[in-house]
Amino acid sequence: MRIVVCVKHVPELESDRAFDTSGRTVRTVENSTLNEVDENAVEEALQLRGEGEVIALTLGPAPAADALRRAMAMGADQGVHLCDEAFAGSDYGGTARALAAAINRLHAQAPVDLVLAGMTALDGLGSVVPTMLAAELDRPYLGVVHRLQVEGREVRAVREVDAVTEHVSTSLPAVVSVTDVINVPRFPKYNDIMAARGKELTVWNAAELGLATDDVGAAGARTATAGTQPRPPRAEPVVITDDDGDAGAQLAQYLIERDFAETR
Repeated sequence: MRIVVCVKHVPELESDRAFDTSGRTVRTVENSTLNEVDENAVEEALQLRGEGEVIALTLGPAPAADALRRAMAMGADQGVHLCDEAFAGSDYGGTARALAAAINRLHAQAPVDLVLAGMTALDGLGSVVPTMLAAELDRPYLGVVHRLQVEGREVRAVREVDAVTEHVSTSLPAVVSVTDVINVPRFPKYNDIMAARGKELTVWNAAELGLATDDVGAAGARTATAGTQPRPPRAEPVVITDDDGDAGAQLAQYLIERDFAETR
């Protein structure tokens, strides 16, 4: 089975996130990593691969190559990087359009049976790119999957939607997004990490994918960043001690001064 896994390079959850002067997320190798849920997608692809091939695919500036190398350290066979200034400023629609063009090009080389992705990216939490990607590819889509099985040309999945367990199926080729409970991603060994660093990546630009200037990037975006501002610093914590046996009174006075109805 030939599987493409869409991965994303995102700021680490504990890092100081920021936007540049163009309203775009600042991404560096030092403070970013492979999107956590995409690790589950890579792991699922590796388990389903059999005698086939797993291709990690990402869109982003030069530092995004780190996400591909992390996927290859886990076991992906190759990495494809969509890297071009023309992609800068792409919204969800532009991203899905570019990823679809790359998958179609890979499919022309050899059939792509399955496209996997994490259900969301932890930088924006949009959770819409896998669905839009399926629409661009005109392939059936199974989303928010926490159990996946492929038998022949049939894909069977289990998912939880509004506390209801759904058993769904479709035929290949298909697009599937997975949750973070579908598996436990493997931890790459040191030798695998070092080997992945030396592997050559396939890099494609917009023109090579047949994409026009207004298909992707800021020119093709239907959304825009209206403005940004740093997150306000957290207030120093208030510690109430019971050294004099009056902790309850101190707490009550604290709540009264700050209007209990707003702080509860």
